[in-house]
Amino acid sequence: MSVEVGNQAPQFTLLNQYGKEVSLSDYKGKYVVLYFYPKDMTPGCTTEACDFRDAKESFSELDAVIIGVSPDPVESHQKFIDKHDLPFMLLADEDHKVAEDYDVWKFKKNFGKEYYGIERSTFIIDKEGNLQKEFRKVKVDGHVEEALEFIRENK
Repeated sequence: MSVEVGNQAPQFTLLNQYGKEVSLSDYKGKYVVLYFYPKDMTPGCTTEACDFRDAKESFSELDAVIIGVSPDPVESHQKFIDKHDLPFMLLADEDHKVAEDYDVWKFKKNFGKEYYGIERSTFIIDKEGNLQKEFRKVKVDGHVEEALEFIRENK
């Protein structure tokens, strides 16, 4: 399945930080800010998560939920949430199938190492489950405000 703005967002069911199954369809009737990040507890991912945390109330006022996804296991997500007081769900995509469905599982090169991993990306999904906006190759600084502004302007 390919991901394309204007089309139905790829459906999924993953485990959250409590080991409970969560499906995208559970949030029909709300905006979903689905953000993919590389790894719990790393500097950029921590900054991004804390930025989303600090803006959660603003997203809630727009009837939007925030959901983070990474290949980390459930236990890692729980520690990340506890350490940084994150008020939203983190989903474990250990086999990176959902990341592949959203085309964010990419070949990367870093300091001479080559590997596959998450390309930091955010998807805004409307109340009917359609992909409304995609932010790819996200730079953390200012990104959360950019996502918030998009929902404000396109409600």
